[in-house]
Amino acid sequence: MHSLIHRIRRSIETLLILSLLSMVLLTFADVIGRRFFNLPIYGAHDITEHMMAVIIFCGLPLLTSARGHLAVDLFDRFLMADAMRWWRGLISVLISLTLLLVGYQFALATLEASQIQEVSQELLIPRSYMYALISLSCLISALASVLPPYRSSDIHPEDAL
Repeated sequence: MHSLIHRIRRSIETLLILSLLSMVLLTFADVIGRRFFNLPIYGAHDITEHMMAVIIFCGLPLLTSARGHLAVDLFDRFLMADAMRWWRGLISVLISLTLLLVGYQFALATLEASQIQEVSQELLIPRSYMYALISLSCLISALASVLPPYRSSDIHPEDAL
């Protein structure tokens, strides 16, 4: 089970890294083409929009599994006591249910987008694939929220993620 989770995590990290690199290179090429040659890349906005969604929703399961979401620690002294373990479990289940609901809604949006053949404005990229990625990401994040936190050996708990 641990090796499967590790392989899924590595796949998501690879997709995230490649998407970020592609978006940076595309933006760089578009700015150079626009400024120096008055020749922008056609469809750069559509591609950037889709890659931004890939980056955000590839990062969601990684962030959720590492428990890296923004947290206010005003009540940590009280809530991190062993007697409040049930509360932390309840919060994890509620987060998981919320992510499952979002994933379900995007699954419905995937079906609807494929039925009406919804596409992007410039390049006519089908939106159903992006909605499916978002749904899958939310479902993986829902699972990650109830599993034990993933702690990388190369990151100290006090370091920023």
